[in-house]
Amino acid sequence: MNELAKIIGQRIRNYRTQLGLSQEKLAELAGCHPTYIGQVERGEKNATLESIDKISSSLNISLSKLFEHIGGKNTSDRNIPLECYEFLLTKSQEEQEQIIKILMEMDKYKGN
Repeated sequence: MNELAKIIGQRIRNYRTQLGLSQEKLAELAGCHPTYIGQVERGEKNATLESIDKISSSLNISLSKLFEHIGGKNTSDRNIPLECYEFLLTKSQEEQEQIIKILMEMDKYKGN
């Protein structure tokens, strides 16, 4: 499957797990089959815009947020800020706060 489907699928999984929803619960909220949600999250299915809209609405996120920071650059270029953003989305609020504290402390002492 294409890279875009994988990125969107991972983002859907990140938002779903952040909300503590199972694939089954998200499927119920979005009016989709749980197997379909799994396939979308793994990037195996190229979801329709209608399905993506239903899923994002069920996750209480806008389509623009789901698609932000995608494209516009050569896909072979590494986008470190985006990788960090995607990584942080997989973490709980508490873990995100700990990570930022660690980074801030490291930044203070980088010159020493």
